Amino acid sequence: MKILSELKYDSDGLVAAVIQDDTNNEILMVGYMNPEAIKETLTTGRVCFWSRSRQKLWIKGETSGHTQTVKSIAVDCDGDALLIKVEQKVAACHVGYRSCFFREVSPDGASTRVVGEKVF
Repeated sequence: MKILSELKYDSDGLVAAVIQDDTNNEILMVGYMNPEAIKETLTTGRVCFWSRSRQKLWIKGETSGHTQTVKSIAVDCDGDALLIKVEQKVAACHVGYRSCFFREVSPDGASTRVVGEKVF
């Protein structure tokens, strides 16, 4: 897979992966991928990440059933980030929101407020 050698990985061997809903373009989450996670994603069509906290691969939805099916993958101009458009089942956020970006920051940066709705 040529793309694996064309990406610019950080010092930990990772690239950022922005996950976007293919239907409505909502940004759902950001994860990190190493070459093995990218290969797994391309091979299976299900998004696979590298867990920095657990130090292992994980397929989104493998325990929750909230899977992400790949619709397209794009590379940014620097080659250090991916944009993955997906079909999201239920929610991307592990705390119950469809998107991990469910809090809005006030203009002065002093507070946040919840702008999303819990789906589970």
